[in-house]
Amino acid sequence: MLVSPNIVKAFEIVDRKDFVKPEYKERTYEDRPLAIGLGQTISQPSTVAFMLERLGVEKGDKILDVGSGSGWTTALLSYLTGSKGEVIGVERLEPLLKFGSVNIKKYSYGPTKIVRAEEEFGFKEEGPYNKILVSAAAQEIPQELIGQLKVGGTLVLPVKSSIYKVTKISENDIEHDEYNGFSFVPLVRDAIEDDI
Repeated sequence: MLVSPNIVKAFEIVDRKDFVKPEYKERTYEDRPLAIGLGQTISQPSTVAFMLERLGVEKGDKILDVGSGSGWTTALLSYLTGSKGEVIGVERLEPLLKFGSVNIKKYSYGPTKIVRAEEEFGFKEEGPYNKILVSAAAQEIPQELIGQLKVGGTLVLPVKSSIYKVTKISENDIEHDEYNGFSFVPLVRDAIEDDI
């Protein structure tokens, strides 16, 4: 359920239809994930809303979007951070990197880009970040991403069938809340070169 007016506005402005494959246009506004190729999906809107509520994006934040896929969450984050914010999406699958990069050009409110993911989770070279969003399920909380968060920053990610909100309290301490009952595609560690 959406409760934050800024997130409600983001969903109204950043139209999901601009991020789905042509064959799914008629199902754009269904509350379900839709395939974007290579076994990946554009996430269910209610799940994205739930994660964004927990992420607590503020204007001017620097945000990392891990597993940017279609670019929809990257564009939503760009709207939420505004002209003084910065959003970097990372995507391991080359065809999806191209697909998402084209899509986000339709919606850019501040410095926004999608880059190729490297072997390490995240994108350390441009960190640390105020917020990190992950849109595919890890088997455990990646310590690499904790290291890329600023102190006081927030990481929201799926771990197995739960969503975790992780807050970095200090360089050595985190707190987390767990929300059960979700389903995500797994994080991809190896690149796939097939077209979508």
